[in-house]
This record gives sequence, C-alpha cells and structure tokens, in this order.
Amino acid sequence: MSIKDITIIIASYKSKEKAINCLESIDNQCKVIIAENSNDLNIKENLEKKYKNVECILTGSNLGYGKANNIALKKVKTKYALILNPDTTLSKSTLQNLIKVSNLIKDFAILAPEEQENKRKISINNKDVFEPKLVKNVKGFAMFFKMSEFIQVGFFDEDFFLYFEDIDLCKRLNKKKKKIYLVANLQIEHLGAQSSDPSIKRERELTRNWHWMWSTFHYHKKYKGFFISLVIIFPKFFSSAIKILIYSLLMNKNKKEIYQMRFEGIINSILGKSSWYRPKIKFND
Repeated sequence: MSIKDITIIIASYKSKEKAINCLESIDNQCKVIIAENSNDLNIKENLEKKYKNVECILTGSNLGYGKANNIALKKVKTKYALILNPDTTLSKSTLQNLIKVSNLIKDFAILAPEEQENKRKISINNKDVFEPKLVKNVKGFAMFFKMSEFIQVGFFDEDFFLYFEDIDLCKRLNKKKKKIYLVANLQIEHLGAQSSDPSIKRERELTRNWHWMWSTFHYHKKYKGFFISLVIIFPKFFSSAIKILIYSLLMNKNKKEIYQMRFEGIINSILGKSSWYRPKIKFND
C-alpha cells in the first residue's frame, strides 16, 4: 500500500481559505476530491489550478455534509478514502501512519485519530506505537474508510443535513459486525466549528441549533420508533418552549431566536418534514 492508494474527500461550503490550509498539509501524490456545496465556479477553478491533485465537484447547492461526501465517495477508485473537514490539517506523518496501521489491522472499516476524544494531546514517545482501540463510533471530522467494507452498508444517510450522519453510519456498520478503531499517533488537527467564514457566525449558530434538534429526533426515531423518540426529545421540546417565553419577557432577542430554532427543528422532525432549513448567508464574490 502507498499514498496513491488513498483518496482524500473534503466536503465544503464556501470554505476555500480553510480548504487551502488543509490542502497545503496533504502530499500532492494523494488524489483529493472536494465536494463544494455551491455552484461557485471561481472556487473550483482556483483550487484545481493551484493543486494538480485536486478535483473539485460543484454540487450546485448546499446539500449538507452527508450527501456531499457521498457524491465524492462514489467517484473514489482507490482502496481507501480519508474523509476530512476543511478545517483540519495533517502532520507530515499522518498518511504514512495510516498506511502502517492499515497493514497492521486488516479487519477495519473505519480508522480515526484517538485525540478526538481527549481535550489534551496524547503524548506518545514511540512514533511506531498505534494502540488501536475498538469503539462503537467516531466523530466525522476525520474518518479513514476501507472502501470494500461499505459495499453492503452504503455511505452516509442523506436525510441528515447536519449532525448524526457519522453516528448513524457507525451504527449501521456495527449492525453488520464491521470494526471501527481509534488509533493513537494519527496526527490530525481539527479547529472545530470553523469550517465557514467567521462573518456568518450568527447564522451558523442558528442553523446548528435547528439541525441538532431535527437530527436528534430523526436519529432516535430511525432506531427506536416514533413514540420512544417522543419521550427522549420531550425534555428538550419543553425546555425550548419555556425559554422562548422567558427570553420573550426579558426582551432578549438573541436567546429567544436560538430556542425558537431549536423548537422549530424538533417540530419539523416530529411532523416528518425533511431537514429543509438552510443558512441565510450572502457571500461576497
């Protein structure tokens, strides 16, 4: 196995600057497919001109994390795929260590960096120590796929626009007895919540609150049924309704709007409506 056996997938939404930081950390021998959730031809042309190993697919609209990744994953011809958020960067050893651990662990479906579950960095003196840990799920900012393990399972559930796509995928892999590992010594830095332009922070926060609630109910309904999911979501539903009232009386528009979005996300999911909400953002060309 070599670096040429890996395709890197990056789903982005107007995140060119973050994507450039990520691309600068990737060996140019490695094929990269960017699924850009817009129809911005300038982003495509600039990235493909600057990086000869990059193919940028314009999805045409904001399809979300799961659907954009699926579009790119269906174009992968290599044995492995590494899914990255645009606000991640690799160390010089990341891809080589992925190759080494792939040769050590033959039965994996997903490998992911162990540091995602720790607030402090893991201290490892021996660069050849990987210490894989079998887990139920991993976070979606960095996931290394053995493509052959997904033939029966498929990739991400496209009903989710944001949140729970990674957990849902891992659950389906678990049901098929596929193995997921956290691995030490995979250096992938993740800034977190910084994949989009900072000027859209407020709308991003509103969008996340809406979709967190929508996806929470939808995920539980998928595996536990409608009525059990109602019981699970009710405390969040009740809390949102009360806080809308409280912040209305206090005339705190910002807080009221956040809980209004949570409430609406829950209602839409309960009513069986799609995850339709999209951030109301205008970008400068």
